[in-house]
Amino acid sequence: MAEVDDSSKPTAFSSVTPELVITTVEKALNLRCTNICRPLNSYINRVYELQGIDGQGLIVKFYRPGRWSKAALLDEHEYLLELLAAEIPVVAPLEHVDNSTLGEVGSIYFAVFPKKGGRSYDEYVDEQWLELGRLLGRTHLVGASNSAKDRIVMSPEKVTRAQLDYILGGKCMQPNFASRFEEVTDAIIREISPKFDAVEMIRIHGDCHFSNLIYRPGESFFIIDFDDMAVGPPVQDFWMLLPGYREDSVVEIDLFLEGYEMFRKFDRRTLRLIEPLRAMRYIHYTAWCAYQAAEDGLSRVVPDFATPGYWQREINDLEEQLQRICSAPEPSGNEL
Repeated sequence: MAEVDDSSKPTAFSSVTPELVITTVEKALNLRCTNICRPLNSYINRVYELQGIDGQGLIVKFYRPGRWSKAALLDEHEYLLELLAAEIPVVAPLEHVDNSTLGEVGSIYFAVFPKKGGRSYDEYVDEQWLELGRLLGRTHLVGASNSAKDRIVMSPEKVTRAQLDYILGGKCMQPNFASRFEEVTDAIIREISPKFDAVEMIRIHGDCHFSNLIYRPGESFFIIDFDDMAVGPPVQDFWMLLPGYREDSVVEIDLFLEGYEMFRKFDRRTLRLIEPLRAMRYIHYTAWCAYQAAEDGLSRVVPDFATPGYWQREINDLEEQLQRICSAPEPSGNEL
């Protein structure tokens, strides 16, 4: 088995105690909190639910040090505040007493958000596909109106190549699988990179799957968790919502685009990026798990991460995805 230290060890968040969490938020917002301090699920950051003495629910996020620069975090906040100003249903950070939205305690940046409850759907009816299209069309209208200073650009030769290098250079890779893994991932990057030439790149959510959309009765869908905000093709923000591969989701795509184009034109040629983006997602997720293992000493998402069985599955999946990309039919009709 690859060398993965699964022992307990101090992490970047070892100093984040309930007392520190409450005190930090009280100072930042100049309010009093109750003793409620509930940790919430988050594999990258540390997130807690608090409550003001007035009953207001609060969510504080402590960002993992070293993952995003201050400029990148402010890119996220700026986008959220622009979306909020455009009356798009997002959960934007609250302003601190110093008029900022990003605080710092020790070496850790943090932000405070209002609590917004809701439920997730993993299957949508026709009207909801139209609604999601309208929502993301408006979101991308704002996204295209400004730029991000320090966010990743979803280019295979840049971000995916860097993720591949990180995986191969870490302790999690099984040596006897390294060459096969590198061969197939390198082939994917070379195959898909030309498909991104001259593609519009704007500010996007970047990780828009069903868990990051919550529904509030009487209101609408809210888009939450812009932690993976990126500069990329708009199609990235809806392909993960589809119930299957592109050829199995024709009705859903048509409904979504009908709603989307009420507010913003969609380049249908970029539908051919769905399978390349899926391949990039596979590599991104493996790099994310490798980072988790290196940072915390274990991977809390995939129980058998870094075992021979894991690497064999990953290589098989990537080879299958490469074949799917290479055998895709040539675009025709309104996709030209």
